[in-house]
Amino acid sequence: MDDGRGPLRVDEVAALAGPGGPLRRCAVVAEAGSTSTELLARLAADAAWADGGLLVAEHQRAGRGRGGHTWTTPAGTAVTMSLAVRPGVPRASWGWLPLLAGLGVVRGLSVATGLTAALKWPNDVLLPASSGAEELPGWGLDRKAVGILAEATPAGDAVVLGIGVNVAQTAAELPVPSATSLRLSGAPSADRTAVLVAVVREVCAVLARWRRAGGDVGAAGLDAEVAQVCRTLGSEVGATLPDGSQARGTAVRIDPDGALVLRGADGAERRLLAGDVRHVRPTRGHLP
Repeated sequence: MDDGRGPLRVDEVAALAGPGGPLRRCAVVAEAGSTSTELLARLAADAAWADGGLLVAEHQRAGRGRGGHTWTTPAGTAVTMSLAVRPGVPRASWGWLPLLAGLGVVRGLSVATGLTAALKWPNDVLLPASSGAEELPGWGLDRKAVGILAEATPAGDAVVLGIGVNVAQTAAELPVPSATSLRLSGAPSADRTAVLVAVVREVCAVLARWRRAGGDVGAAGLDAEVAQVCRTLGSEVGATLPDGSQARGTAVRIDPDGALVLRGADGAERRLLAGDVRHVRPTRGHLP
């Protein structure tokens, strides 16, 4: 059985920047420390990369996540890429970018593998744990399969979206018990190239709708679509905020600027613009 670890089919990836493709530039490199770091360097040297430029690494040695965390994968087991976009919408709307990219990833995984994924605010994509797995505190029977990191360029006119998808890892190859891969979640023959192409196309389609609506997720109908696949909404969550303080409550909505709104036991609401969120008590059950 194909374990999904074959090299990427570069011609299919490059076609994303060809006639009718969603990108303007695309490059595949054999290895990178961080695709986002390398793409930011390319942007500094050539601003044309900022509008639809994609950098993909066959192997990423030191991917970056939120809070300075690193993200590494064995060679040939993951999709590691960074996409540069020039939003062209009010800066107040940019907080939605990780969620919108996540919505595109959820749809791309469905197209490429048939798996049903979901979002965890603000920037993770979840899949069901493998059969027989135990519930984990803060995760239940959900596991993280995809991480997304949005970084504004120093000039502030573009954003680099780093996206890492665990595709073919075995349980022993995952760094933490809360992680999973497409292979472990029900797609043992998931193809890295097919996953990459589908995710890029779906992410670009979502972002195009957002831009056409001037960054207004309500006008684009994207707020409702994100809410439909967001596991955080409706769940009781605990959050560690950037200053180290804690918050807890039921996640009731996502505001127009992308902030998560928690309602405490006393009815008071608190807005979170960033933080490490844990699903203390999900209300929707685990993923199918």
